[in-house]
Amino acid sequence: MIAATFRSVRSSRNLMIGLAITGLMVAMALVSFVWTPHSPTGLNILSKMQAPSARHLFGTDAFGRDVFSMVMTGAWNSLSVSIVAVAVGMGAGVPLGALAAARGGVIDGLIMRMNDLAFAFPALLTAVIITAIFGPGAINAMIAIGIFNVPVFARITRGASLGLWSRDFVRAARCAGRSDVAITLSHILPNINHVLVVQATIQFALAIVAEAGLSYVGLGTQPPQPSWGKMLNDAQTYIYDAPWLAIFPGLAITLAVLGLNLLGDGLRDVLDPRVRRQR
Repeated sequence: MIAATFRSVRSSRNLMIGLAITGLMVAMALVSFVWTPHSPTGLNILSKMQAPSARHLFGTDAFGRDVFSMVMTGAWNSLSVSIVAVAVGMGAGVPLGALAAARGGVIDGLIMRMNDLAFAFPALLTAVIITAIFGPGAINAMIAIGIFNVPVFARITRGASLGLWSRDFVRAARCAGRSDVAITLSHILPNINHVLVVQATIQFALAIVAEAGLSYVGLGTQPPQPSWGKMLNDAQTYIYDAPWLAIFPGLAITLAVLGLNLLGDGLRDVLDPRVRRQR
Protein backbone atom coordinates (compact mmCIF):
# COMPACT_ATOMS: atom_id res chain seq x y z
CA MET A 1 0.00 0.00 0.00
CA ILE A 2 2.89 2.35 0.82
CA ALA A 3 4.41 1.68 -2.59
CA ALA A 4 1.09 2.40 -4.30
CA THR A 5 0.74 5.66 -2.38
CA PHE A 6 4.29 6.65 -3.32
CA ARG A 7 3.54 5.97 -6.99
CA SER A 8 0.38 8.07 -6.71
CA VAL A 9 2.40 10.94 -5.23
CA ARG A 10 4.96 10.78 -8.01
CA SER A 11 2.31 10.59 -10.71
CA SER A 12 0.35 13.60 -9.39
CA ARG A 13 1.74 16.63 -11.17
CA ASN A 14 -0.44 19.01 -9.18
CA LEU A 15 0.83 17.58 -5.91
CA MET A 16 4.48 17.87 -6.91
CA ILE A 17 4.10 21.45 -8.15
CA GLY A 18 2.05 22.38 -5.10
CA LEU A 19 4.63 20.86 -2.77
CA ALA A 20 7.42 22.75 -4.52
CA ILE A 21 5.69 26.13 -4.33
CA THR A 22 4.44 25.62 -0.77
CA GLY A 23 7.83 24.31 0.32
CA LEU A 24 9.48 27.41 -1.15
CA MET A 25 7.09 29.65 0.79
CA VAL A 26 7.69 27.78 4.06
CA ALA A 27 11.47 27.79 3.51
CA MET A 28 11.43 31.53 2.82
CA ALA A 29 9.42 32.13 6.00
CA LEU A 30 11.76 30.02 8.14
CA VAL A 31 14.94 31.53 6.66
CA SER A 32 13.63 35.03 7.44
CA PHE A 33 13.94 34.13 11.13
CA VAL A 34 17.72 33.93 10.93
CA TRP A 35 18.66 35.85 7.77
CA THR A 36 17.39 38.48 5.37
CA PRO A 37 19.50 40.42 2.84
CA HIS A 38 18.67 43.65 4.68
CA SER A 39 16.66 44.65 7.71
CA PRO A 40 12.96 44.38 6.79
CA THR A 41 12.12 47.25 9.16
CA GLY A 42 15.24 49.39 8.91
CA LEU A 43 14.79 52.79 7.25
CA ASN A 44 17.32 54.19 4.77
CA ILE A 45 15.98 57.32 3.12
CA LEU A 46 19.07 57.64 0.94
CA SER A 47 18.15 54.35 -0.76
CA LYS A 48 14.41 54.99 -1.18
CA MET A 49 12.50 54.06 -4.35
CA GLN A 50 15.38 52.18 -5.98
CA ALA A 51 14.46 49.85 -8.82
CA PRO A 52 15.33 46.13 -8.59
CA SER A 53 19.08 45.62 -8.78
CA ALA A 54 21.83 43.28 -7.64
CA ARG A 55 21.91 45.01 -4.25
CA HIS A 56 18.12 45.11 -3.82
CA LEU A 57 16.59 42.24 -5.81
CA PHE A 58 13.03 43.54 -5.49
CA GLY A 59 13.94 47.21 -5.14
CA THR A 60 13.23 49.48 -2.18
CA ASP A 61 10.14 51.32 -0.96
CA ALA A 62 9.48 54.95 -0.06
CA PHE A 63 11.34 54.53 3.25
CA GLY A 64 14.35 52.76 1.74
CA ARG A 65 13.36 49.34 3.09
CA ASP A 66 14.42 46.32 1.07
CA VAL A 67 11.30 44.85 -0.57
CA PHE A 68 12.77 41.35 -0.87
CA SER A 69 13.48 41.24 2.88
CA MET A 70 9.96 42.51 3.57
CA VAL A 71 8.45 39.81 1.32
CA MET A 72 10.46 37.15 3.17
CA THR A 73 9.34 38.37 6.58
CA GLY A 74 5.78 38.85 5.32
CA ALA A 75 5.73 35.17 4.37
CA TRP A 76 6.14 34.21 8.02
CA ASN A 77 3.45 36.66 9.15
CA SER A 78 0.99 35.27 6.60
CA LEU A 79 1.98 31.70 7.44
CA SER A 80 1.60 32.11 11.21
CA VAL A 81 -1.79 33.84 10.96
CA SER A 82 -3.06 31.18 8.54
CA ILE A 83 -1.80 28.24 10.62
CA VAL A 84 -3.47 29.51 13.79
CA ALA A 85 -6.68 30.44 11.95
CA VAL A 86 -6.99 27.00 10.33
CA ALA A 87 -6.12 25.29 13.63
CA VAL A 88 -8.86 27.27 15.39
CA GLY A 89 -11.33 26.35 12.63
CA MET A 90 -10.48 22.67 12.75
CA GLY A 91 -10.21 22.52 16.53
CA ALA A 92 -13.75 23.82 16.98
CA GLY A 93 -15.43 22.90 13.69
CA VAL A 94 -14.50 19.21 13.46
CA PRO A 95 -15.87 18.27 16.92
CA LEU A 96 -19.06 20.25 16.26
CA GLY A 97 -19.59 18.58 12.89
CA ALA A 98 -18.85 15.15 14.33
CA LEU A 99 -21.28 15.77 17.19
CA ALA A 100 -24.02 16.89 14.79
CA ALA A 101 -23.58 13.75 12.67
CA ALA A 102 -23.43 11.41 15.65
CA ARG A 103 -26.44 12.74 17.56
CA GLY A 104 -28.68 14.19 14.84
CA GLY A 105 -32.10 15.55 15.76
CA VAL A 106 -32.26 18.70 17.85
CA ILE A 107 -28.49 18.87 18.43
CA ASP A 108 -27.82 18.58 14.69
CA GLY A 109 -30.35 21.29 13.91
CA LEU A 110 -29.00 23.62 16.60
CA ILE A 111 -25.39 23.28 15.43
CA MET A 112 -26.31 23.85 11.81
CA ARG A 113 -28.35 26.96 12.66
CA MET A 114 -25.38 28.29 14.62
CA ASN A 115 -23.27 27.64 11.52
CA ASP A 116 -25.73 29.61 9.40
CA LEU A 117 -25.45 32.49 11.86
CA ALA A 118 -21.64 32.39 11.71
CA PHE A 119 -21.72 32.42 7.90
CA ALA A 120 -23.66 35.70 8.09
CA PHE A 121 -20.53 37.38 9.46
CA PRO A 122 -17.62 37.07 6.98
CA ALA A 123 -14.02 37.33 8.14
CA LEU A 124 -13.69 41.02 7.30
CA LEU A 125 -16.85 41.99 9.17
CA THR A 126 -15.86 39.82 12.13
CA ALA A 127 -12.44 41.50 12.15
CA VAL A 128 -14.07 44.93 12.17
CA ILE A 129 -16.19 43.94 15.19
CA ILE A 130 -13.22 42.42 17.05
CA THR A 131 -11.03 45.41 16.19
CA ALA A 132 -13.64 47.81 17.49
CA ILE A 133 -13.50 45.99 20.83
CA PHE A 134 -9.86 44.96 21.20
CA GLY A 135 -8.00 47.00 18.57
CA PRO A 136 -6.24 45.93 15.33
CA GLY A 137 -3.48 43.35 15.23
CA ALA A 138 -2.36 39.95 13.97
CA ILE A 139 -3.89 38.08 16.92
CA ASN A 140 -7.30 39.58 16.24
CA ALA A 141 -6.93 38.67 12.56
CA MET A 142 -6.22 35.06 13.60
CA ILE A 143 -9.35 35.03 15.75
CA ALA A 144 -11.53 36.56 13.03
CA ILE A 145 -10.37 34.19 10.29
CA GLY A 146 -10.50 31.24 12.70
CA ILE A 147 -14.12 31.99 13.61
CA PHE A 148 -14.99 32.09 9.91
CA ASN A 149 -13.33 28.67 9.44
CA VAL A 150 -15.32 26.98 12.21
CA PRO A 151 -18.62 26.58 10.29
CA VAL A 152 -16.73 25.49 7.17
CA PHE A 153 -15.10 22.55 8.95
CA ALA A 154 -18.28 21.78 10.87
CA ARG A 155 -20.28 21.40 7.65
CA ILE A 156 -17.56 19.39 5.92
CA THR A 157 -17.19 17.03 8.89
CA ARG A 158 -20.93 16.57 9.30
CA GLY A 159 -21.51 15.93 5.60
CA ALA A 160 -18.66 13.43 5.31
CA SER A 161 -19.66 11.63 8.55
CA LEU A 162 -23.39 11.21 7.98
CA GLY A 163 -23.06 8.44 5.42
CA LEU A 164 -20.65 6.48 7.60
CA TRP A 165 -23.01 6.16 10.55
CA SER A 166 -25.24 3.80 8.56
CA ARG A 167 -22.35 1.55 7.48
CA ASP A 168 -22.08 -2.02 8.76
CA PHE A 169 -18.78 -1.56 10.58
CA VAL A 170 -20.25 1.34 12.60
CA ARG A 171 -23.37 -0.70 13.42
CA ALA A 172 -21.13 -3.55 14.54
CA ALA A 173 -19.21 -1.19 16.82
CA ARG A 174 -22.49 0.02 18.34
CA CYS A 175 -23.63 -3.54 18.91
CA ALA A 176 -20.35 -4.16 20.70
CA GLY A 177 -21.29 -1.41 23.14
CA ARG A 178 -18.86 1.27 22.00
CA SER A 179 -19.86 4.88 22.68
CA ASP A 180 -20.43 7.52 20.03
CA VAL A 181 -17.19 9.23 21.02
CA ALA A 182 -15.18 6.02 20.66
CA ILE A 183 -16.80 5.22 17.30
CA THR A 184 -16.11 8.76 16.05
CA LEU A 185 -12.45 8.60 17.07
CA SER A 186 -11.73 5.07 15.86
CA HIS A 187 -13.99 4.73 12.81
CA ILE A 188 -15.47 8.03 11.58
CA LEU A 189 -12.56 10.45 11.67
CA PRO A 190 -9.99 8.02 10.19
CA ASN A 191 -12.34 7.49 7.23
CA ILE A 192 -12.82 11.20 6.53
CA ASN A 193 -9.29 12.42 7.24
CA HIS A 194 -8.58 12.83 3.52
CA VAL A 195 -11.54 15.21 3.25
CA LEU A 196 -10.33 17.25 6.21
CA VAL A 197 -6.75 17.43 4.96
CA VAL A 198 -7.81 18.68 1.54
CA GLN A 199 -10.22 21.20 3.06
CA ALA A 200 -7.47 22.40 5.41
CA THR A 201 -5.19 23.23 2.47
CA ILE A 202 -8.03 25.12 0.78
CA GLN A 203 -8.81 27.08 3.95
CA PHE A 204 -5.11 27.75 4.38
CA ALA A 205 -5.03 29.44 0.98
CA LEU A 206 -8.19 31.41 1.78
CA ALA A 207 -6.70 32.42 5.14
CA ILE A 208 -3.66 33.89 3.38
CA VAL A 209 -5.93 35.96 1.15
CA ALA A 210 -8.05 37.00 4.15
CA GLU A 211 -4.97 38.01 6.16
CA ALA A 212 -3.68 40.06 3.23
CA GLY A 213 -7.08 41.72 2.88
CA LEU A 214 -7.27 42.53 6.59
CA SER A 215 -3.74 43.95 6.57
CA TYR A 216 -4.58 45.93 3.45
CA VAL A 217 -7.34 47.79 5.29
CA GLY A 218 -5.25 48.13 8.45
CA LEU A 219 -6.89 45.42 10.58
CA GLY A 220 -4.22 42.72 10.33
CA THR A 221 -0.47 42.72 11.02
CA GLN A 222 0.54 46.18 12.22
CA PRO A 223 3.62 48.22 11.27
CA PRO A 224 6.54 48.02 11.53
CA GLN A 225 6.11 44.28 10.90
CA PRO A 226 5.88 43.67 7.13
CA SER A 227 2.74 42.12 5.67
CA TRP A 228 1.96 41.36 2.05
CA GLY A 229 -1.41 43.08 2.29
CA LYS A 230 0.04 46.19 3.96
CA MET A 231 2.76 46.32 1.30
CA LEU A 232 0.07 46.37 -1.40
CA ASN A 233 -1.71 49.17 0.42
CA ASP A 234 1.49 51.22 0.61
CA ALA A 235 2.30 50.51 -3.04
CA GLN A 236 -0.92 51.89 -4.51
CA THR A 237 0.36 55.46 -4.13
CA TYR A 238 3.39 54.68 -6.28
CA ILE A 239 1.87 52.19 -8.70
CA TYR A 240 3.03 54.12 -11.80
CA ASP A 241 6.37 55.39 -10.49
CA ALA A 242 7.46 52.20 -8.69
CA PRO A 243 5.37 49.24 -9.90
CA TRP A 244 7.74 46.74 -8.27
CA LEU A 245 6.29 47.72 -4.89
CA ALA A 246 2.99 46.09 -5.87
CA ILE A 247 4.24 43.40 -8.25
CA PHE A 248 6.37 41.38 -5.82
CA PRO A 249 4.02 41.14 -2.82
CA GLY A 250 1.17 40.52 -5.26
CA LEU A 251 3.14 37.69 -6.87
CA ALA A 252 3.93 36.26 -3.43
CA ILE A 253 0.22 36.09 -2.54
CA THR A 254 -0.65 34.63 -5.95
CA LEU A 255 2.03 31.93 -5.81
CA ALA A 256 1.23 31.01 -2.20
CA VAL A 257 -2.47 30.57 -2.98
CA LEU A 258 -1.74 28.73 -6.25
CA GLY A 259 0.68 26.36 -4.52
CA LEU A 260 -1.77 25.52 -1.74
CA ASN A 261 -4.65 24.97 -4.18
CA LEU A 262 -2.50 22.65 -6.30
CA LEU A 263 -1.36 20.88 -3.13
CA GLY A 264 -4.97 20.37 -2.04
CA ASP A 265 -5.97 19.05 -5.45
CA GLY A 266 -3.01 16.70 -5.49
CA LEU A 267 -3.72 15.44 -1.98
CA ARG A 268 -7.29 14.72 -3.00
CA ASP A 269 -6.02 12.59 -5.88
CA VAL A 270 -3.70 10.66 -3.57
CA LEU A 271 -5.80 10.34 -0.41
CA ASP A 272 -9.36 9.95 -1.72
CA PRO A 273 -9.95 6.21 -2.27
CA ARG A 274 -12.64 6.87 -4.90
CA VAL A 275 -10.21 8.88 -7.02
CA ARG A 276 -7.51 6.22 -6.61
CA ARG A 277 -9.90 3.53 -7.83
CA GLN A 278 -10.83 5.60 -10.89
CA ARG A 279 -7.17 6.04 -11.72
